[in-house]
Amino acid sequence: MGTRGREIVGMDVDKLIGKLNAALADEWLAYYQYWVGARLAKGPMRGIVSSELNEHAGEELEHAEILVERILQLGGKPILNPKDWFEKTNCGYDTPMDPSTMSLLEQNIKGEQCAIDVYVKLMNEVKDADPITYNIIVDILEDEVQHEEDLQAIFEDIEMMKEKHICA
Repeated sequence: MGTRGREIVGMDVDKLIGKLNAALADEWLAYYQYWVGARLAKGPMRGIVSSELNEHAGEELEHAEILVERILQLGGKPILNPKDWFEKTNCGYDTPMDPSTMSLLEQNIKGEQCAIDVYVKLMNEVKDADPITYNIIVDILEDEVQHEEDLQAIFEDIEMMKEKHICA
């Protein structure tokens, strides 16, 4: 990290790195939850649900890469041991025990809602202190909001299909 680049951050840089590492843990766990869920999915619209989960997994991995780059720019070290993800995470990991598409969608909607809360809080903390991290967080937050919308739309479609089938 360049000295001046670290100096322009108007907050405790080490605390910021800690918060970014917590977000990094969330992204890795979200990546895996999406990735494994895409492979386990069973039930209505399985192909669409699996495709959406795979797409989101890739985007969560991109978020992890962006966060690592910022952590390094700030002179920090990203989480090096995957075991530490579980200690640092804000949102945890929801093991996909039920492979039904509806359960997977519910799990991942809940995860996205947690991510949205985490990034809103982080965005507000860095808003006036670190414009670079702020812009990164806003971009990631936009993706997380879109993920929630995508998953909820599929969930609602499946519910409507079930209702029409039952009523027919």
